[in-house]
Amino acid sequence: MKPLDGVLVVSLEQAVAVPYATRLLADLGARVVKVERPGGGDFARDYDSACGEVSSYFAWTNLGKESVTLDLKQPAGREVLDRLVARADVVLCNLSPAAARGLGVDAGALRATRPDLVVGELSGYGWDGPYADRKAFDALVQSEAGLVELTGDGEVTARAGISVADIAAGVQLQSAVLAALLRRHRTGEGATLRLSLFEALAEWMHQPMLYAVGTGAAAPRTGAHHPTIAPYGPFPCADGAVHLAVQNDPQWRRLCDVLGVPGLADDPRFATVASRVEHRADLHRSLDFGAWTAAGLLAALDAADVPAARTRGVADLPAHPQVTARDRLARAAVPGGEITVLRPPVDSSAWDWTPGAVPAPGEHTEHVLHGLGYTEQQVEALRTASVI
Repeated sequence: MKPLDGVLVVSLEQAVAVPYATRLLADLGARVVKVERPGGGDFARDYDSACGEVSSYFAWTNLGKESVTLDLKQPAGREVLDRLVARADVVLCNLSPAAARGLGVDAGALRATRPDLVVGELSGYGWDGPYADRKAFDALVQSEAGLVELTGDGEVTARAGISVADIAAGVQLQSAVLAALLRRHRTGEGATLRLSLFEALAEWMHQPMLYAVGTGAAAPRTGAHHPTIAPYGPFPCADGAVHLAVQNDPQWRRLCDVLGVPGLADDPRFATVASRVEHRADLHRSLDFGAWTAAGLLAALDAADVPAARTRGVADLPAHPQVTARDRLARAAVPGGEITVLRPPVDSSAWDWTPGAVPAPGEHTEHVLHGLGYTEQQVEALRTASVI
């Protein structure tokens, strides 16, 4: 058994954050019923066309779920949802707060008759305050939380290359759901869980905030190099790049020995971490790896106990020697084909993981309706009325 076998999660979800949370719950054995709108479903299905008939975002966040299409604005559609909620352990929602209240699927309405229900709600900036009604997408939240200020090189800023606000929110929502289920097991009481994209990312910005407030300035933008440690970043070789992470003076001396320039370690400009940061441009000009292959340099640095890594492309990840040696890949079905996915990063001695399929829009509607007691004639009537 998986730890969440028998747990039913009903999710009114779209985009990335809540779908990622429910994907993580599905990995642990929960039955996740994803409620989508008729006529296309979750708009994240169409973000790109990298995975069969669905986007890379959708394939990543929707493994192992069941898809039901419902028009919740029609009474018959809402009745189907009510029957689902009556059997659910967890209901998650990232509709806007106003939309959720208008449909009567907010936590207050749902838990009025089911106090044992765990309801999780995600908003952009929270339910009150001056930003309560603002649109919130990942890049916008990165800007508001200060991440864009830290990311980039020199005068050039950049958004992070992945959806960090969505991921932060999804991970924290999953954790809160697990805690609420454990508490319900002990007390019989459900819970209302609320979080926002902004506050989820703000937590991840905690250390940079403390640094900026404590020093009077944000850490400078230094591209892929560390703002307060040097040499710490990628350096070009004859056939690629190696990322150094020299964090103390003994490591610095060993790096100079590998390069055959031991005297460089005693140069006053480079004698300490602080001085190496102060003279970063001179330091980088003094480090020449042009005669090294990346593999040769990395082997020499490993032998000298100097922290370093290969700088690889994201398309190289499935063939990474550590990924293949540890058998971290699996095949999963998506609408229109199959894709290679990564196994969850936590291995357990108590349960195993196999990848579920990514559902087509409404693929499981009939199955779910029959499970709720609808007859074939009733299902056909719902279809004729465009409820499903």
